[in-house]
Amino acid sequence: MTDVTDATFEAAVLERSKEVPVVVDLWAPWCGPCRTLGPIIERVVEATGGAVELVKVNIDENPQVAASFQVQSIPAVYALRDTKVVDGFIGALPEAQVAQFVARLTPAPSETALMLHDYLVERGLRGASQISLVMPLRAPIPPSPAASQALLAAFAERGISWYPERLVRSLDRQRRVAVLADGEEMPFDLFLGVPVHRVPSVVAESGMCVDGWIPVSPLTLETVTPD
Repeated sequence: MTDVTDATFEAAVLERSKEVPVVVDLWAPWCGPCRTLGPIIERVVEATGGAVELVKVNIDENPQVAASFQVQSIPAVYALRDTKVVDGFIGALPEAQVAQFVARLTPAPSETALMLHDYLVERGLRGASQISLVMPLRAPIPPSPAASQALLAAFAERGISWYPERLVRSLDRQRRVAVLADGEEMPFDLFLGVPVHRVPSVVAESGMCVDGWIPVSPLTLETVTPD
């Protein structure tokens, strides 16, 4: 978490958002809901392991930043990617909703593979590289067959190897191999993986979880818990 001022906003937020999603928390010392939300959003963003970054702006001390967001009520939270506001909310939300907000900012595994392809192409390195995408799902986006087919076509067009219904169990860093659940080994120079998901404490304490997860339909992602 970084405290940002009018003077540092461009470098710490706008320029940084070209590399990683940045969440901007606009607050003031006299704001009670701000003090409630602060620890929650810090905890949720920290759990991303650097995939999302958080900055805080005291609007009393930094009126230019406040004016740029046209702030009328606080706490006000905005997410920026590539210098543009892509999401936001007003008020102190529960931790589960804050976690959903932050989760929407990180690229999905399929998107990451496509972004990596573009990154390597821009640098003239794609021909010497191999990209493999291993997922435990049978389709990239199970609830949307059309979107899944479009992604599979994009993978094939770009030479990205797709391994559905497979799971990485461990990494042997010395040998640079990923060990799959069935014992197969895949060599790697760069490994990008989704860390083990853990629900927020408020959800875990709700009684809706089974082995740390809220059960859902693998086809529709509908929960078994009534609204």
